Amino acid sequence: MPVRELSVETVAEPDVFRREVAELCQPVVLRGACAGWPAAAAARQGPEALFAYLRQFDGGASAQAFVGEAAITGRYFYGANADGFNFRREQLGLSEALNRIARNAAPASPETLYLGSIPADAHLPGFSAANRAPSIPPGVEPRIWVGNASHVACHYDTFDNLACVVAGQRRFTLYPPQAVADLYVGPIDHTMAGQPVSLAAAAEPGDPRYPRFEAVRDQAEVVVLEAGDALYLPKLWWHQVEATQPVNLLVNYWWDGFSAGPDAPYLAMMLAMIAIGERPAPERDAWRAFFDHYVFRPDRHPAEHLPEGQRGVLGPLAAGNYGRLRAMIMRALRL
Repeated sequence: MPVRELSVETVAEPDVFRREVAELCQPVVLRGACAGWPAAAAARQGPEALFAYLRQFDGGASAQAFVGEAAITGRYFYGANADGFNFRREQLGLSEALNRIARNAAPASPETLYLGSIPADAHLPGFSAANRAPSIPPGVEPRIWVGNASHVACHYDTFDNLACVVAGQRRFTLYPPQAVADLYVGPIDHTMAGQPVSLAAAAEPGDPRYPRFEAVRDQAEVVVLEAGDALYLPKLWWHQVEATQPVNLLVNYWWDGFSAGPDAPYLAMMLAMIAIGERPAPERDAWRAFFDHYVFRPDRHPAEHLPEGQRGVLGPLAAGNYGRLRAMIMRALRL
């Protein structure tokens, strides 16, 4: 199905956004969502005006930048061997990074530069107050992604994501979470920027190393965002992101709209990897049945047959059972 498009005005309130967008766990395009931002107005005047606008918020903190030779054409990825990368990292202040991005935008530049996931409040204090996304819950800090043309490998996030294109153009290639087994995912503990990436999505069609990927290649949905547009991505949706212009700026928001506490589902998965992953297949099947019953609940609540007063920790998490379950887990992990 094509990615749904909505008017940002219809889901501007956080509660409406949660109900009409986030709870459905499907990507949604919001055309013109950030077109009214002062940053977007500066970007429409050109890169020089945009960078002048950003510099007024420069808090003086440095950040890590990806720098690649012209030969990689902005495709930041592993090197010839999986233990290395095809780019280098440099620690740069914001103004210095913007100067180099501006120089790299010229034809025949020897390098490309990409400054990604910069916490706005630490590096550009005041920016988030001047450029607000009304759909986002209060307290969620935006992050800044600014650079030359780039190609970020297909990956997923463990948070809900609203990506707002302020300058340039972004092309997102999306795969559903269910495609994970056919994407040939790289190592989870040796990554370019924190999240594991698909090796197959970056390969040429028909690459014999990734035969299963051909079955899901056509499942990809491509979304092109112009300056002013935004894309909501639910957790675990795979996305390859291409910034196609010489100068690009994206502002994104990560948050977990459905968290009951500080414990993350990804950590539960990693614990299950060491507790269950290498047990015999019949035992793994048995645990799968228990996970379906108690965790995934495809048909019913596991305690629906019990009176509410007798459900114990299977009752609502908000009724104190989150803390009770967590205490049980922490006691067990200390053994």
